[in-house]
Amino acid sequence: MLKLGMLDQSTITEGSGPKEALQATTKLAIEADKLGYSRFWVSEHHSSKALAHSSPEVLIAHLASRTSRIRLGSGGIMLPHYSAYKVAENFRLLEALYPNRIDLGVGRAPGGRPLSTRALQEGHYHGTDPYPQQIIDLIAYLNDAVPGDHRFAGLSVSPSVDTKPELWLLGSSGGTARLAAQTGASYAFAQFFGTPGGKEATNLYHETFEPSLMSPTPKSLAAITVVCADTQEEAERLASSSDLFFLAMYKGMELPYLPSVQTAQDYPYTPYDREQIAATRAYRVVGTPDLVKSRLLELADEYRTDELMIVSSIHDFDARLKSIRLVAEAFGLDRAETAPAEKDEVRS
Repeated sequence: MLKLGMLDQSTITEGSGPKEALQATTKLAIEADKLGYSRFWVSEHHSSKALAHSSPEVLIAHLASRTSRIRLGSGGIMLPHYSAYKVAENFRLLEALYPNRIDLGVGRAPGGRPLSTRALQEGHYHGTDPYPQQIIDLIAYLNDAVPGDHRFAGLSVSPSVDTKPELWLLGSSGGTARLAAQTGASYAFAQFFGTPGGKEATNLYHETFEPSLMSPTPKSLAAITVVCADTQEEAERLASSSDLFFLAMYKGMELPYLPSVQTAQDYPYTPYDREQIAATRAYRVVGTPDLVKSRLLELADEYRTDELMIVSSIHDFDARLKSIRLVAEAFGLDRAETAPAEKDEVRS
């Protein structure tokens, strides 16, 4: 059976602010937990006008305290900014607090513009790409397996617990897929960026995977933008907000929010704009529950995975909640029993 998770970026919507975006993320995680989604990941972005959070580990702790069974994780920690040892400590602590519920997703992208990258890496001097060695170090730290010839031989990570977070390498290229396979980590392909090559990257990962301390077998997933509604027309209408948001990004413009449907419909699109939107839509799933289910099952086969993560970029929060509920119903996810007061809290 296909498992479904969620990736949320705490996108600030037109007419609201960062506090409202973080409240929406919290409500979305609570609902995803009740609906039977497998994971809920939050991303890392810096100096962004439109995305509200920059510290996944802080937000994960908050979300874990408000949920009961769903796995919480980072999608992901931008590892080159940080010490692999400190990241291991942060996530070992989260694992101790919430055993068997923590995912450590890491990436090598900056998560921001050059100015924020310089500020984050102030005092760092990297003559070469540090990321591959950081992954090797991270695996050693998480497993209390620092080798005797390591530059930090004898180092341990506190707190000492008998479980460890799942390690996922996030990427949109064959290079990250190959590194994940070589180190025995799990691999997540970021299709929601609109990046081609997912099938080839995940095939490469599965075909070259080498067992490690993290996992004896390969494990992969793909993150995909999904907009689901009762009718195709309504789904297309709701998707227009993210169409404009990503179009602006491709054109080098940074919108300070996810635009409303009305703003998106009123935008003066050029023929080139419409071609770009149509091309991007090829990597998204927009439609009724039956269509969404059919397409997601096809993508799971393409990616050789039994798990997908959905990204729900919908301006109206009630419509976003309805979208994830419709998808959960279409797949028959294992909904948790909830008290009436808890249900009212989600709607508030």
